[in-house]
Amino acid sequence: MDCLDRLKAELPDTFRDVGAAYLQDPRGRLRGQALAVIAPSSTAEVAAVLRIANDTGTPVVPYGGGTGLVGGQIKEDGDPPILLTMERMTAVRVIDAQAGTMSVEAGAILQDVHDAAAAVGWIFPLTLASQGSARIGGLLATNAGGVNVIRYGNTRDLVLGVEAVLADGTVIRGLSPLRKNNMGYDLRHLLIGSEGTLGVITAATLRLFPTPSATGAALMVVPTPDAALSLLRMAQAQIGEGISAFELIGGMGFEFLTEAGPEVRMPFAEVPDWCCLIDLGLSHGTPAEALEALFSEAFEAGLVSDGVVALSEAQRRDFWNIRENIPEANRRIGSVSSHDISVPVASIPAFIAEAPGRLARINSFRINCFGHMGDGNLHYNVFPLAGRSQADHEAERSLVKTCVHDLVHEMGGSISAEHGVGRLKAGDLETYGDPGKLAAMRMIKAALDPKGILNPGAVLRSI
Repeated sequence: MDCLDRLKAELPDTFRDVGAAYLQDPRGRLRGQALAVIAPSSTAEVAAVLRIANDTGTPVVPYGGGTGLVGGQIKEDGDPPILLTMERMTAVRVIDAQAGTMSVEAGAILQDVHDAAAAVGWIFPLTLASQGSARIGGLLATNAGGVNVIRYGNTRDLVLGVEAVLADGTVIRGLSPLRKNNMGYDLRHLLIGSEGTLGVITAATLRLFPTPSATGAALMVVPTPDAALSLLRMAQAQIGEGISAFELIGGMGFEFLTEAGPEVRMPFAEVPDWCCLIDLGLSHGTPAEALEALFSEAFEAGLVSDGVVALSEAQRRDFWNIRENIPEANRRIGSVSSHDISVPVASIPAFIAEAPGRLARINSFRINCFGHMGDGNLHYNVFPLAGRSQADHEAERSLVKTCVHDLVHEMGGSISAEHGVGRLKAGDLETYGDPGKLAAMRMIKAALDPKGILNPGAVLRSI
């Protein structure tokens, strides 16, 4: 019996229609394929799928919420894969409100995890624009970042244990809530960030955090990224760990929102060249007072020229709507090339100053630069001039990407900060990655997935 016959015999209720939604990436640039779409309802069923696929040498592509931006969930070429969607595995298995832990299945949507944590008086702090559709398994598989990394860390910092299935169907039952556990290799951190190439994560035990007693936000206009960096240091000195997010927003983001939408409430009469969105969560004190004191000192130091402090949760939400809708405005405008990069925080101003000149050697572009300044992660996106389109620059797309990535590499940065490598950046990993690390990665892949069935072509183009 071939793979499909065996799956239909053992797991007849797991098949789903191979709809277009499973095969299209969010930016509409990639079109995948699938031998079948399988939706298991348990870890045992995931193990059965992988055992059969491994026996028959059939590729398997794990599928979370479909929000990935680097093609990790899209296999365009080669043998059609089984698309393994976790959409039926959404249960919150355990919440320990005393210890602040939660065990959830991989198909749980991030927003639902937020709501479950809030219901018992805690927060799960991983926050990003796609949290209404992104699933926990995909977030772990890509070690997602989001806006709160400056305070809480990346996804791997928020996970105590994982349950996963290896390529041959072996189940790793590692959902321990222990914070100290040195019993051998920590396979949790091997699987987190592996993008489904070493195993399929089926559940995770997550760390929860106390809910801040008060939250607040402010938008502050800065003249330059150098001033933004100084403002960050001043905020850290004054407020410390109360800073939940520190975002840098370039003026082009406001212009794109005006040009293409979505419609948001603009906070300033004139579009600033640069501004910072600062979000606080305090256990003691009043966020508005802390932000007003920060603005006052920063204004005296010449670091800020204007600012708005949220006086209500609704106004704070308005500020975040600006930041969270910039990616949608970008999508509507249509980029030549988009880049999820990180450089050392101290190098951010130098990178922003240097990159436009290098890109100008290729052509004239508009640049929308924004991102998580507190952790060095920038979304540096290059667009056609007004009146032109993506198609006008199709031949320059790879030149633009190489230009940006070369500069990132020169500055000791990473060409993949929080979106993963997927298939779109697998070649870049070979170009910019450390040869020793790449060799070790290939050995690990060969050991855990000797037939190469798990998400072939993602992260590593070959083993």
